[in-house]
Amino acid sequence: MTKTLKVLATLALTAALAPGFAQTTASSPSTPKRVHRKPVPKGPTVQQQIEELRQQEQADHGQIDNLKQQLSDRDAQLQSAQQAAQQAQAAAQAAQQAAQQQQQTLSATSDSVSSLQNSVSDLKANNVSLASTIQTEQTAVKKAIESPEAIHYKGITLSPAGSFIAAETVWRQGATGSDINTPFTSVPLQNSDNAQLSEFFGTGRQSRLALKATGKLANATLSGYYEMDWLGAGISSNSNQSNSYVLRQRQLWTDALFSNGWDVSGGQGWSLATETTQGETRGTEVLPSTIDSQYTTGFVWTRQYGFRVSKNFANKFWLGASAENAETLNPAGGGLPLNVIIGSAGTGGGLYNATANYSFNYSPDFIGKLVFEPGWGHWEVFGIERNFRDRIYPNETCTSQTVNGSGTPAAGSGVSVTTCTGNTSGAFNDLAPGAGVGGGFRVPLGTKKFVVGLKGLYGKGMGRYGSSTIADITLRTNGLIDPLKAFSALSTIELNPTSRLNLYFNYGGDYVYRDYNGTHGYGSPLTSMTGCHTEPAPGGTNNTYGGNGTGFDPAAPGSCGNQNKDVQEVTAGEWYNFYNGPKGRMRFGLQYARFERDIWSGAGGTTNPGGGARGIDNMFWTSFRYYVP
Repeated sequence: MTKTLKVLATLALTAALAPGFAQTTASSPSTPKRVHRKPVPKGPTVQQQIEELRQQEQADHGQIDNLKQQLSDRDAQLQSAQQAAQQAQAAAQAAQQAAQQQQQTLSATSDSVSSLQNSVSDLKANNVSLASTIQTEQTAVKKAIESPEAIHYKGITLSPAGSFIAAETVWRQGATGSDINTPFTSVPLQNSDNAQLSEFFGTGRQSRLALKATGKLANATLSGYYEMDWLGAGISSNSNQSNSYVLRQRQLWTDALFSNGWDVSGGQGWSLATETTQGETRGTEVLPSTIDSQYTTGFVWTRQYGFRVSKNFANKFWLGASAENAETLNPAGGGLPLNVIIGSAGTGGGLYNATANYSFNYSPDFIGKLVFEPGWGHWEVFGIERNFRDRIYPNETCTSQTVNGSGTPAAGSGVSVTTCTGNTSGAFNDLAPGAGVGGGFRVPLGTKKFVVGLKGLYGKGMGRYGSSTIADITLRTNGLIDPLKAFSALSTIELNPTSRLNLYFNYGGDYVYRDYNGTHGYGSPLTSMTGCHTEPAPGGTNNTYGGNGTGFDPAAPGSCGNQNKDVQEVTAGEWYNFYNGPKGRMRFGLQYARFERDIWSGAGGTTNPGGGARGIDNMFWTSFRYYVP
């Protein structure tokens, strides 16, 4: 700034001296002319000008100082402002960071509040659910303690479901000398002594005890089932004063049901040929709704030892097979040879009944079964293969004669004795197969309150699987086995108009074909049937009651000895539940049945040409039962 002022002062001084110097120089070569000019005012001197410049310089210095001061002040203010701005910016940044932090905090707080609200809501819902669960569990525990549906033992569930106490009666128009079960092939012929008398029996023997044990593994359910009743008869059983009937093993089996659909089971139970309701699973058999413990004619069943394997395919299709205990019913027919051995009575050491016959079986009975459950009803097809065997002695001869009570031959005594002699030369074993095919269905119509079912079996040697137990085989002249052709069929209608009432109607029958080769066989057309319509008169060596005393044993008409052709039954009944709830079930049943037993026609002579015979019986049952829940 000082250099600038000095330059300005120098320039000002130069400008002031320049005119005078120029005037002096210009006028020196010539004589100046005299010119009259106006007098110029006399200006300040150089000293004065310098002084003024000095003063002006000082004044300028002051202004410059002021400006410097102002500039300095401004610089200070600017610096202060900059500092303030920086501070403000820093504060703003801090505030922004704080705001961001606060926003984050608010967001986190909002999230926490929302989460807390959700947690509180969930907690409330969980508390309500927990309270409901606890209440349900308390109710279940209380129910399990007070009214357990099963007993739990070391991870196994024990259930007595299926047990019941029964008080039952039966009345028959024609006497059969049997308890609550009816021997269908013993329905008395119309002109027999039995047909002239009715019978009434009351019994509790069909009462049943059942126990099922179930244990569940990761991939299988293991089960064991035991079921018994009092329909067995010991050697000393009677109804004289105190019933002394024995416990009977109805079912006793074990089962392993795997999660992959395989089912393996073994023991005594219903045959695989028996109709089921759920695939081929044991324990789901569907039986006719009857009170008669022999069920009804045409019903295909046995209850025996069996080992079975089945496979479930998507709960729509089942395939199974079983090997079951075999038994050949005694050969039936006229003029049968006696030079054969098929079996024997039981022996004490073998634990079989000494008053019953047992066949010497070649193999078990084999059964294969297909079941379909397409979504409407239950459908099944099955096949049975059997093998019959006997030993034949071709060199044996037999003669028959009538004797009196002491064993002395006496014509007309009514007691026939057959004596056989011979040797074992040429003896051989005969094997004859039998086979049958069957099927059935059970479907609801409209609603489940109306159900229709039909099932049947047809084949050779299938008599044992019909409920009437008509004969399996007959024998040829040379003793060879000839399985008899037969069929069984049962139709069923069930109505459930209310949850308490069940109405049922059954019609079924067992039929065996005539099989006669001219001299031997079943249903001979040469058999005398002349006495079928005459009631037999008392007399003869059998004129005793129980071996002592007076009277005579009931007898069928004489000269009326052909074999059974068929047994048919029409059944109508109802079951009404007075109570069905957690305390069990109390029900009453009433049933009516009409039986007709026909025997093959034969030679009737002049009074009854070709006439056969039949037995017709009407029967009523009642049942009052309490079932264990």
